Amino acid sequence: MNLPKIPLGKGVEWIENWLTTYFGPIFDFIHAVIGGMVSGIDAALNFLPALVLTLLIAALAYWIGKWRMALFAVLGLLLIDNLGLWGPSMQSLALVLTASILAVVIGVPLGVFCAQSRTFQNIATPILDFMQTMPAFVYLLPAVSFFSLGVVPGVIASIIFAIPPTIRLTNLGIRQVSPELVEAADAFGSTAGQKLFKLQLPIAMPTIMAGINQTIMLSLSMVVISSMIGAQGVGAYVYRAVSQAKTGAGFEAGIAIVIIAILLDRLTQKLFKPKQQG
Repeated sequence: MNLPKIPLGKGVEWIENWLTTYFGPIFDFIHAVIGGMVSGIDAALNFLPALVLTLLIAALAYWIGKWRMALFAVLGLLLIDNLGLWGPSMQSLALVLTASILAVVIGVPLGVFCAQSRTFQNIATPILDFMQTMPAFVYLLPAVSFFSLGVVPGVIASIIFAIPPTIRLTNLGIRQVSPELVEAADAFGSTAGQKLFKLQLPIAMPTIMAGINQTIMLSLSMVVISSMIGAQGVGAYVYRAVSQAKTGAGFEAGIAIVIIAILLDRLTQKLFKPKQQG
């Protein structure tokens, strides 16, 4: 006896159509805000000449980390410029930064709520599991339906795919704060806000930054996938090279993504660690 198929797919499509019909103006507003953020960051990155921006990033790398990181920044970014991929790389970086900023703005407060409420954490955990295990390509479908083609659905899909580590590690970092310190803060009459901002968040910051680092890396991993729905940038070069079987062009674009990934990874890892000399 064959049981009838559960119309799960049709139910999802009905919800999608209902949201599009009744919440269209909200999606248009979100589209305008995110599109404006990406355009603004892209314009800021391209405002200065490539060499000047390279030197500024190298100076930041030296201040945060070591001279080796600064040297890698100079050589890597000059290589990207030499390959003719500076503009597309800045477009991809604008997408990644927009998605990461929004993921952090949304994810850190949700992580705080998880840490303060066991019920909220129990509700959020299976949702985060679902978000992390669902194939990233699936997120492109509703994103395109709600926001059309282009960079905005790519940002939305990146946020959904990349936000769980920020939420999880913010929750973990706050929960790992010593109960004795929390009790001492309560004994001195600290308010909930004072206890959060002056005790728990500062102590949890290295763990939170680890989550933000993972979020940035996951956002960067969506660059090529987002190019499938019209997002421009170096990911589009990789996708075009794959579809046309151009190994050399694909390798060049892939190197550009690797350089950006290493820079973002190292800079965010070192941001809240003591500066070392050498």
